[in-house]
Amino acid sequence: MHLYALQRILAAITIAAACAPAIAQNYPDKPIRLVVPFPPGGGADFMARALAQKLAPLLGQPVVLDHRTGAGGTIAAETVAAAAPDGYTLVFATLGTHAINPSLYSKIRYDPVKDFAPIALTHVAPRVLVLHPSVPAQSIAELVALAKAKPGTLTFGSSGNGGVNHLSGELFKVLTGADMTHVPYKGAAPASTDLLGGRLSMVFDSIVVWTDHIKTGRVRALGVDRQGPR
Repeated sequence: MHLYALQRILAAITIAAACAPAIAQNYPDKPIRLVVPFPPGGGADFMARALAQKLAPLLGQPVVLDHRTGAGGTIAAETVAAAAPDGYTLVFATLGTHAINPSLYSKIRYDPVKDFAPIALTHVAPRVLVLHPSVPAQSIAELVALAKAKPGTLTFGSSGNGGVNHLSGELFKVLTGADMTHVPYKGAAPASTDLLGGRLSMVFDSIVVWTDHIKTGRVRALGVDRQGPR
């Protein structure tokens, strides 16, 4: 199966809730908790906030974000899997929480299929490779050549070991032979801060986080992970 097709299938669980046999007809009659697996400032937080702002007036109840970070999103998913199955606790699920983590870790306390009911696909955003302007590369070919010429010198940040951003960088290394050093952070936001400050060479991240910075020239975009509009 092509990677993009797999991503679309998994993204269908982008917002999930513990399965409920029935939900009261007057639902919702109290605030809804939307659990976000990553810290404020990253792509998941950005999209979850936008969704909450749109959902609240439609549902007539506040949608409150609850950031439960750690273990690549596993803590958030476990929190929601253990919650009452009444539709008032949702998780902004990601490729990490419902595909990568169950594949990487044998001791997670949730089943990504049985413990959640899919509600809606919120978005499919390309992942973009962005560099700090100080990195002397104007193309992928130049970046790979630079990484091979100076092994281990270039760094790429991620929101943590085993996350989508990390695995994107590792896949890039495997496909190109580039020798780069991974720097894990506790969330995408601190990685972004270090990239903008020139303390990090690059990140592989959701394009929604970087569009404005690309337009203003604070970072340089070299490519995205899929072709054409989606």
